[in-house]
Amino acid sequence: MTLTTKLAVSLAADLRSDLDLAAASVPLSWLRRVNLDDGTGAGQADRVFHDRRTLAASDSEDLDLAGVLVDALGNAVTFARVKALIVAAAAGNTNTVVVGGADSNAWATWAGADTDTVVVRPGGLLVVATSDATAYPVTAGTGDLLAVANGGSGTPVTYDIVIIGASA
Repeated sequence: MTLTTKLAVSLAADLRSDLDLAAASVPLSWLRRVNLDDGTGAGQADRVFHDRRTLAASDSEDLDLAGVLVDALGNAVTFARVKALIVAAAAGNTNTVVVGGADSNAWATWAGADTDTVVVRPGGLLVVATSDATAYPVTAGTGDLLAVANGGSGTPVTYDIVIIGASA
């Protein structure tokens, strides 16, 4: 089993203003890529987990990055390092999706402190990615839980998650 990953984040924006005698335009085209070959070192990854998940109103879950998640082929996935984390909140959500801040054993190397969180608004996207060898370490039993929570009450939230990393 091998894994090849090509992540691209692209942005196109055009700032325009109609002036008295002409129109001004400042186009922006921005692209960043993270490409990973199969393996566990710099520029490499060998594990992937992806899923579409739904949380009931006011609910939360802890995703265990060290041996509990199962990939699309039915294999248990244990991450030693995460190279990319993508969380996309469904556009139809009423509430936000809150990522991070597990009560215990928090995997926080991507965010800073154990209690740090990122709020992903409906239709929003969180992308954290790197290709270096260190990446975002996972420590089984003490730093391996990624908390995801429904940021409100009354309605469920749906989100897509993709985690790409290395087993060593």
